[in-house]
Amino acid sequence: MSTDRPGLALDESRRPRSTADRSSRRRRRSLVLLLVAGLVVGAGWFGVSALIRAARTPVCTITASGMTETFDPEQTANAALVTAVAINRDLPARAATIALTTAYQESKIRNIRFGDRDSLGLFQQRPSQGWGTAEQILDPVYSTNRFYDELVKLKGYEQADITTIAQKVQRSAYPELYRDHEGQGRVLASTLSGWSPAGLTCRLDPATSHAAPPDVASALKTQMGVQASADGDGLTVQTQGQRQAWAVGHWAVAMAQTYGITRVTVGERAWDRDRSADGWSDGAATTTVRISLS
Repeated sequence: MSTDRPGLALDESRRPRSTADRSSRRRRRSLVLLLVAGLVVGAGWFGVSALIRAARTPVCTITASGMTETFDPEQTANAALVTAVAINRDLPARAATIALTTAYQESKIRNIRFGDRDSLGLFQQRPSQGWGTAEQILDPVYSTNRFYDELVKLKGYEQADITTIAQKVQRSAYPELYRDHEGQGRVLASTLSGWSPAGLTCRLDPATSHAAPPDVASALKTQMGVQASADGDGLTVQTQGQRQAWAVGHWAVAMAQTYGITRVTVGERAWDRDRSADGWSDGAATTTVRISLS
């Protein structure tokens, strides 16, 4: 007869664990905790690194009429070119607003080499529709002038609805989309035309190279029609008024990444690339603009 009786058999799950078992279990718990801690620290580091990278990413900020918009340096340089061509042609800031609104919708103000069918460039103009050759359209000065050539043919464009006028020039399949970007167009045109002093600042990485001052002077002449005197490591512009001075000063800041510009002054007010996060310094503005490359 068995001596085992119900209730007297030892439950294996409740058997006292040996010292070795307990030690092994503690080690496993420690390893899990270390793994979890490592994952948390790693995730935190990657998060902090992402924030640091974002803080260091070159960016341009434009403020006008209580509105603030941000763009990358490529967009800002192209917007400055579009506005400069309007100034060179003695067109009102409204013309630049229309052009920039259009370019934002068509290409995000980037001189892209692709698009719907044979569309190209800032305004997505099509060689097959008579806008010029592909090479010409990819020249932003040419494509901007072609846009303005068509715009000025439209009587009353200065007062007309931007979306309506943009559509008449572009003949887009999605005309209502222009309306979504009027705000960006207005802020860019107001600031880059010189109507909003110290309205543009760019936070950039240190310059690794720079263009020759005569090359920058040539670009300023071609785009804005303004004469600059190259001397030493920079150039000086004597403008006809403070609005033109700010247009030139903002153009130079917008082109800083393109040409390696390190400092721009409008009278006593200065934008310094090494302290670009600080924006423009205080001081009196005059009609003299100094653009430094070093």
